[in-house]
Amino acid sequence: MPINQKPALATIPAMRKIIINKKYRGSIEVPQTQYAPHIFGAVKRAVGEGTVVGVHLFYSQKKLKALANYQRGGAQDTLDELDFYIRLGTILDFNTDDASGLKNTIEMTNDVAHNHFNITKRLQLLGKKTRLQTGAVYLFWDIENFSNIGSLFTEVIEKFAIEDDHIYLAANPDSLYLKKDEWEAELYDYGKRLTSFNFTKCDHGKNVADDILLEQFESLKLKKCDVYLMSYDRELKERFGAASHPSNNFYILGK
Repeated sequence: MPINQKPALATIPAMRKIIINKKYRGSIEVPQTQYAPHIFGAVKRAVGEGTVVGVHLFYSQKKLKALANYQRGGAQDTLDELDFYIRLGTILDFNTDDASGLKNTIEMTNDVAHNHFNITKRLQLLGKKTRLQTGAVYLFWDIENFSNIGSLFTEVIEKFAIEDDHIYLAANPDSLYLKKDEWEAELYDYGKRLTSFNFTKCDHGKNVADDILLEQFESLKLKKCDVYLMSYDRELKERFGAASHPSNNFYILGK
């Protein structure tokens, strides 16, 4: 039956075996979204019972209608779920045209088809295979190196409900001269400014902003937290990783 109520977020393995009527049909990576476990179960039941498979199994008519309109955050979780459902269709050999059509509608409505950078698929948990139980969430943002603001809000800040005072970023005068107006304009779309966060205008020089971010991270002495570092800088990722307490879940951007 369709999902009418928002379920609690489930902790599920990254990879699940698909077993239907005691027969192994393959394995699939399950995204960590609110509805993915329900989609997985609903599809298996429908295939096992020989009933019609479609998005109606897990999305109510009310939700389907809502998805035709603009969604805060670009409905990225729903897009991930539809991609997951389409992969299930490939494995289990059922038609997924309805999901593909819905996905195209969402992308066009939210303008993510051309402007979205998928952070979720690039996030890597450093130093451990499975995440630990944690409390607070922090973001350290190397905005000089990674400035895809829309995707960062959609897939990290909003998705993980990171508070403004748990977000740290720094930039030198040269970067601010070249990029500040652009950054502020994009942040304005989310009701924010650089000063909405723990923002530091640092001195001139290479890696000065990186050093500031690392010093702030070390001074907090975080334990049992989810920590996200948004940067492509390999050296900075290594320095943060070495400084992070083993009880933290420390996430970096992969390739």
